[in-house]
Amino acid sequence: MITGAQIRMARGYLNWSVAELAKRAGVGISTVRRMESFDGVPPSIAPNIEAVQKTLEAEGIEFIHSNGGGPGLRLKG
Repeated sequence: MITGAQIRMARGYLNWSVAELAKRAGVGISTVRRMESFDGVPPSIAPNIEAVQKTLEAEGIEFIHSNGGGPGLRLKG
């Protein structure tokens, strides 16, 4: 599962506002803000987290799970 920090990083890389991510993922702006306020797994229902993750992945973001260096992301290539 992705983390709030990864969501912030991905959104920043794409240069999207909170409102843009919320609109594209079909979730509320307050939902995205709440997700991003946590460094770990966001306190949100699974369908909302999945919607945000799939939206970001569709834009070329690949999420990297903690592998000793902490979770992160990279571009699919």
